[in-house]
Amino acid sequence: MKDSHGRTIDYLRISLTDRCNFRCIYCMPEDGVQSLAHEDILRIEEIEQAVRVAAGMGIRSIRLTGGEPLVRLGVVDLVRAIAHTPGIENVSMTTNGVLLPKMADDLKQAGLSRVNISLDTLDPAQFKQITRRGELQQTLDGIEAALEAGFNPVKINAVAVRSLDQDYLAFAKLSLDRPLHVRFIEYMPVGESSGSHGCGWGKDDVVPSEELFGIINERARAAGMDELVAAGDDRPLGWGPARYFQFPNAQGTVGFISPLSRHFCSECNRLRLTADGKLRPCLFSDDEYDLRTALRSGDEQAARTVFAQALGAKPDEHHDKVGTERGMSQIGG
Repeated sequence: MKDSHGRTIDYLRISLTDRCNFRCIYCMPEDGVQSLAHEDILRIEEIEQAVRVAAGMGIRSIRLTGGEPLVRLGVVDLVRAIAHTPGIENVSMTTNGVLLPKMADDLKQAGLSRVNISLDTLDPAQFKQITRRGELQQTLDGIEAALEAGFNPVKINAVAVRSLDQDYLAFAKLSLDRPLHVRFIEYMPVGESSGSHGCGWGKDDVVPSEELFGIINERARAAGMDELVAAGDDRPLGWGPARYFQFPNAQGTVGFISPLSRHFCSECNRLRLTADGKLRPCLFSDDEYDLRTALRSGDEQAARTVFAQALGAKPDEHHDKVGTERGMSQIGG
């Protein structure tokens, strides 16, 4: 599929639920958001149908998100169905990792290709502050479970927020002795009034990737370590926008995702499907196209038409838009 700007669109992110077992400060308010009604959420078989339609139009990679996707009943069977859909080459998931010790092996056997685990701090007290209810050890256990299950690559997603004063070098050092791929993501203005769902987004809290790269190298030198260098051919597989570096002889890599300071809109290859069945052409846009109605009509041509509409509406770039009507947990970051 090509959009109106000539970009190949072969990647679909699907939110399985707006529910989560955390309340991360940049994602949703402490008491959560108003959950979608049961009848408004896409059923498992409707998600499978959406994937079949998308694959027939050229989508090759699927990422399952939330909320927290592992709280969705039937997720293992869904992964299996997607992995066996003709045309789909990769199925991945973004998760907070809490449920991976129980589910990693089953997900791997079902056909999940890789996992990204969200982790924004290695300090237990700060972890509670950020997630409002989680325990750091739960996510660390999830990382271990992913490695033991044989997922490769295992990526760690860390949102860099200046006011949190995270230990960036400690994160980067996770890549030294194990095949972990740490990616730092710039804090994004997603959600009503650009922060009412979180800790109050502001430009001062954004740590541009180039600055972050410099901070890590400065702290590495101070610790007697070598600096990061461009990653070689062993950088992790994927279809996203991260730029990868590594410490010499490290087993993993350190990546930077720069949606604000060095946006990658010209290379965007994705559409997003919300848990309630709306196709979004862009994370930063409030434009949505109703796929759920088409799926429930049983008319696959109608579903293809909705995909085509969303494809045609993809903007050239996000134009530094601040704030969206729905928060990250509702969109499926």
